[in-house]
Amino acid sequence: MNQLPGTNSAEVKQKAVELGFHKVGIAAVDGTDDTQIEQLRAWIGLGYHADMEWMIYPKRQDIRLVMSEVRSLICVALNYYTPHQRPRGEEYAKISRYAWGRDYHKVMHKKLKALSNWLQGQGENIQARYYADTGPVQDKVWAQKAGIGWIAKNGNVITREYGSWVFLGEVLTNLELDPDKPHTQHCGNCTRCLDACPTDAITSPFVVDANRCIAYHTIENRQEKLPEAIASNLQGWVAGCDICQDVCPWNQRFASPTNVEEFQPYSGNIAPKLVELAQISDYEWDERFPASALRRIKPEMLRRNARANLNAFQQAQE
Repeated sequence: MNQLPGTNSAEVKQKAVELGFHKVGIAAVDGTDDTQIEQLRAWIGLGYHADMEWMIYPKRQDIRLVMSEVRSLICVALNYYTPHQRPRGEEYAKISRYAWGRDYHKVMHKKLKALSNWLQGQGENIQARYYADTGPVQDKVWAQKAGIGWIAKNGNVITREYGSWVFLGEVLTNLELDPDKPHTQHCGNCTRCLDACPTDAITSPFVVDANRCIAYHTIENRQEKLPEAIASNLQGWVAGCDICQDVCPWNQRFASPTNVEEFQPYSGNIAPKLVELAQISDYEWDERFPASALRRIKPEMLRRNARANLNAFQQAQE
């Protein structure tokens, strides 16, 4: 059994908090979770992963294929909410909150690297490997197992303290740390996220079909043209979609401004104009979105998304 010399799970959590993480929990790796594997396979079997072929990788079904020696996952959450609100008006493009500020991968990786280095420095033969939406790890599943929050009906993880406005990350280690209790589910009978989705992407509670999801199509779909069912229901969204989060009672009651300065919105990300983005050049795109998660949405995709919105608004007026 690999034990941490001179420290314990509490000290690991304290270090994570010192590094700026807002929530931290520990999950034990004690075999495979057959229920989760069956759910993932069923979801893939329905084709709900769309073109996200990386969801099929076998490593997602067994964390030991990611790191054979793993015994524990240190799961963390970072609040990214800022109180800024989008202006109303069909002329404005909507960008998901997660992409308003600095690329969350860069912020999370810096903190996760520091935690991993500290962990490895506590003794010989200690292994640590970190991820933040960058590897074949079911981060939401592990976050729930570690007590961070619960997987909601819209597929996001909700925390009691910050709602679902959090980024998730994890450190895999060969240390056997004392695990936390898995989080219980607290969506109750609420169906606001299902009712609010304009494309019915949440086909049933806890099941999201990426083929119908605005966020998927505006970020991941590389096709020249969006499906009509999506294009006609964008409602201004050009980068992601926050509809199911905006209507969530947990977010409305418990959203709390972050203390992470890097997540403050870049100029122009809260209220860009659709006509501007519809004509943005590759050079302007490169200059406007430095160190931004929006760089995943290539300039031709951003133009496509903006133009689809403009066409939908025009058709609605005819």
